[in-house]
Amino acid sequence: MYVSLGSDVSVLKSDIIGIFDIEKTSVEKSVNDFLSRCQKSNKIYYVSLDMPKSFIVCNDCVYITNVSAATILRRMFG
Repeated sequence: MYVSLGSDVSVLKSDIIGIFDIEKTSVEKSVNDFLSRCQKSNKIYYVSLDMPKSFIVCNDCVYITNVSAATILRRMFG
């Protein structure tokens, strides 16, 4: 099953490792370090140019999207 992350980007549900709210998690140094490493490795994909609300960690990359974490969870399980 595919999950829409917005802007015509979808990923397999089985590829998703975690869904995180940017505002709540980006205050942690470990999260910022992780995202920086992903950025340097060219493993971050921006789904939209709008203000990001969440990031989705998948098996091979990280998606940053303007769709809230709660909305993505509803799309997965709702």
